[in-house]
Amino acid sequence: MKKVAVFVLGLVLLGGMLSSCGKGKRVSGQLVGVEDRPKWTGINPFGMVYVPDGTLVIGASDQDLRNTYLQRPKTISISGFYMDDTEITNNEYRQFVYWVRDSIAHVLLDDFIEDDMGNLKIDWDMPLDFDDEMLAEMFYEGDDVLNGNYSELNTNKLIYEWEEFDLAAAARDRGKSPRSAFIEKKTTPIYPDTLVWVRDFAYSFNEPIANNYFWHPAYDDYPVVGIDWNQASAFCNWRTKIWNTYRPDERQKEAFRLPSESEWEYAARGGRELAPFPWGGYGLRNAKGCLMANFKPGRGNYQEDGGLHTVKADAYFPNDYGLFNMAGNVSEWTSSAFAENANSFYHDLNPDFKYNATDDDPESFKRKVIRGGSWKDVGYFLRTDTRHWEYQDTAKSYIGFRCVISNMGRAPKNF
Repeated sequence: MKKVAVFVLGLVLLGGMLSSCGKGKRVSGQLVGVEDRPKWTGINPFGMVYVPDGTLVIGASDQDLRNTYLQRPKTISISGFYMDDTEITNNEYRQFVYWVRDSIAHVLLDDFIEDDMGNLKIDWDMPLDFDDEMLAEMFYEGDDVLNGNYSELNTNKLIYEWEEFDLAAAARDRGKSPRSAFIEKKTTPIYPDTLVWVRDFAYSFNEPIANNYFWHPAYDDYPVVGIDWNQASAFCNWRTKIWNTYRPDERQKEAFRLPSESEWEYAARGGRELAPFPWGGYGLRNAKGCLMANFKPGRGNYQEDGGLHTVKADAYFPNDYGLFNMAGNVSEWTSSAFAENANSFYHDLNPDFKYNATDDDPESFKRKVIRGGSWKDVGYFLRTDTRHWEYQDTAKSYIGFRCVISNMGRAPKNF
């Protein structure tokens, strides 16, 4: 009997040892956290540079022309993030346009497969033939056909459907409402407004660039324009979707987004304290007399800086973070809503002011901050501290955007 008891005790101890060594199982009743968690090695997004944590004085401007306190100085701290080293180009945005076009075509052709959960999804491996009669509704028809060209895509049909979760509203609600109350379903026409080149300038012949700027290969590496704030946000959502599709673990999710106004100013400075321009100097020319950015140097003078309108997105020298054209070329959308006195009331840690304006809101509620100045602006708007705005549903020939993605954990090892 004694030998049997010893044998049973030995089995119990052996079982305890084996369970303590087994991966994903409890270890002797100790608090060890959840095992088998994915390892985090950081990210390295293509075409982006890392902007490290830091502190800066925003709005350090001595040119508040009308004493409106739009640029009241304030010391803030910013968490590290990745930022596109250039503005989003025509060819990069065209990838989004093609994805939406192909998605619509697959739906019309009923190219669906069933995933492991029994849900239907697009079968991207199915080849597309745009001569298929089932896709006729994607093209101009009847009186809309120009010069008998029945193969011209109707860009008004390029609608991107997406969803956005309102975290701020959910935080204020404190769990009183169902999750669905904070999921906003959106439909966004995503094709650039190519007519901005004609509309923005009265009595000016810009038809050639209106016809060619987005499609001609000569402009592939130029910044995309004619994009309103909603379209830029939709692009970020789509980029997040395709990025996370190819991530190794579905629990590791990052989101591309527009930079906040504070993040943009911090990145534009390039690590230079109180720098009025991304290159750090107090003037618009270098020691050799060369202009440092693409803007309007004088009345009626667009060509002196090397660009009659926009230039390639990687033109001119980058700032010390490796970011190109943070001054000039095109102004850039930020995620921030515009308020004249925002510096006075928002927080000093990752400050931002957001307001998701609806179509029914007053026009003043639809103002979004744009930064950096553009090819048609005078030098004042190129300053890192100059604040300006545009309506979120307005597209212009001088406004583009770039994306950011928050860094998780510590700074990258190679920084």
